[in-house]
Amino acid sequence: MKISFAAPALPRSGSLVVGVLSGGDLLATAQRIDKASGGALARAIGASRFNGESGQSLTVMAPAGVGAGRVVLMGLGEAGKLDDLAAQAFGGRAYKAVSGTGDKIATVVIDPVKGAKLKTAGISANAAYGALLASYRFDKYRTKEKPDAKPSLRTLTVSSRDSADAKKAFGPLEKIADGVFFTRDLVSEPANVIYPATLAAQAKTLEKLGVKIQVLDEKQMAKLGMGALLGVAQGSAQKPRLVVMRWDGAPKAKSKAPIAFVGKGVTFDTGGISIKPAGGMEDMKWDMGGSGVVIGLMKALAGRKANVNAVGIVGLVENMPSSTAQRPGDVVKTMSGQTVEVINTDAEGRLVLADAMWYCQDRYKPHTMIDLATLTGAIIVSLGNDNAGLFSNDDEICDRLTAAGKSVAEPVWRMPLGDSYDKLINSDIADMKNIGGRWGGSITAAQFLQRYVKDGVKWAHLDIAGVTWSSKDAPTVPKGGTAFGVRLLDRLVADHYEG
Repeated sequence: MKISFAAPALPRSGSLVVGVLSGGDLLATAQRIDKASGGALARAIGASRFNGESGQSLTVMAPAGVGAGRVVLMGLGEAGKLDDLAAQAFGGRAYKAVSGTGDKIATVVIDPVKGAKLKTAGISANAAYGALLASYRFDKYRTKEKPDAKPSLRTLTVSSRDSADAKKAFGPLEKIADGVFFTRDLVSEPANVIYPATLAAQAKTLEKLGVKIQVLDEKQMAKLGMGALLGVAQGSAQKPRLVVMRWDGAPKAKSKAPIAFVGKGVTFDTGGISIKPAGGMEDMKWDMGGSGVVIGLMKALAGRKANVNAVGIVGLVENMPSSTAQRPGDVVKTMSGQTVEVINTDAEGRLVLADAMWYCQDRYKPHTMIDLATLTGAIIVSLGNDNAGLFSNDDEICDRLTAAGKSVAEPVWRMPLGDSYDKLINSDIADMKNIGGRWGGSITAAQFLQRYVKDGVKWAHLDIAGVTWSSKDAPTVPKGGTAFGVRLLDRLVADHYEG
C-alpha cells in the first residue's frame, strides 16, 4: 500500500475517514461535511451508539454533497489523551475500516485537535505509521483466495495543513516499519523455507543498506569451541550458522564499545530427543523469533541511518531428533570453557545463546548486551501474552527498556534473579545443568544465561515466548507474527544510545 501526504482537500471518490472526539464532537472537516450533507453525520450519530470514543467507528454511505462514496467517522477519544500511540491506533483502525470496502483509494483527514499532546504533523505521521503497520499481510502461499477476501486499498492519502512536516516525520517511521515487516515475514515463513542457511541469506540482504555481515559455518564454530550451539544442531541435516551484523552508524565514535543484540534462532524446535507433544508443534517454526527481531532491528537502524554503533548476532540451528541428536545426560563444553550437563534437549535455546553471547562479548566488547529469545513456556504461565519477561543485572537498563516498551505498546515486566535461583542449575557432574526443575523455569533459564555475561557488561534478557505470535488482531498488529521487540529496541536506541 502506498501512503502519501497532501494539503487539506475533500476527495471526489473513494473512502473518506474523519476524526471525532469523545462526546461526538465533530472536528473541522466533519463539520464541513455535515453541513454539506444537510446534517447527515449528526443524524447518523444520533441514531447510533457512536460517541467518538477511541476504537469506535461509524460509516455513513454516500452522503449528499460529498464526492466520497463513504464517510467513516473514527473515534479519537479524549483530546488530552491523543499521543503517539493513540494516533497510531487511529490510523490502524482507519485502514481496517476502509481496506476491504472495494475502494482502491482512501483519504484520512487530520484536523488540528485543541488540547492534544501532538501537533497536527505528529498526529498525521503517526496515523500514517499506524495504518502502514496494520496493512501487513502474509499471504504468499494463498493460491485460491477470492478477490473479495483481499484488501482492495492501494493508496492511502493523509491530508492535513502540515503535510510537508508530516511527510518528513513519517520518513524514519516508515523505515522502522520496514524492519517490523521483515521480522514478521521471517517469523511467518514455514521451516522448510526458513532454516539456518536461508535465514543467514536473508540477513545478508541487509548489506545493501550498509550493514556489514559475517556468517560463520559449522567448522568455524567448532574451531571456536562452540560446543553448546553445535550440540543442539547435531541432530539435524540442516547445518548451523552464526550471523554477525554490524551497523557502524556513528563513525566518529568507532573506538567506543557498541551496543549489542543477540537472538535465539531455532528455526524449528521439535524438542530433540526430549520431543514435544505433537499438538501445536507446527508453531515451533517461530522459535527463531529472537533472531528475527534482531535482524529486523538491524534493518530498521540501518534504514533510518541511526547514529549508533550496533552489533547484532544470531545463532541459527534446527533442533531435531535423529541417530546423531544430542541425548539427555550429555555434557557439552561451551566457548567460555564452562561445561553443561544437558538434562533436557528441549531446553536448547539457552545453549545456543550461551555461545552466541560469549562470542559477542569476546569479539566486540559491548558496553550493553540485550538478548531476545522465545525461551520458555514458563514465562507465558507467569505473564500471559501481554508482556515480555525482562531479566537484568542492571537497574538502569531495566528502567530504560520498561519506558521504551510503554512508549511503543510493547510492554516488558521485570522478573527476579538471585543466588537461590542460581543454585538450582548446579550440576553434580558439570559446571551447570541446562534446566533447574519444574518451578521458576523462566528464572532459572535467565540464571543460566547470566553465567555467560562477563563482568562489567550491562545485560538484559527478554523472554518473548508469549508475545512473538498473536492469535488475535490489534489496531497496528495483525494476528500472526508480531515482531515484538523491533520497535521497543529501536526506541531504546533512539532515546539513549544515539548521538
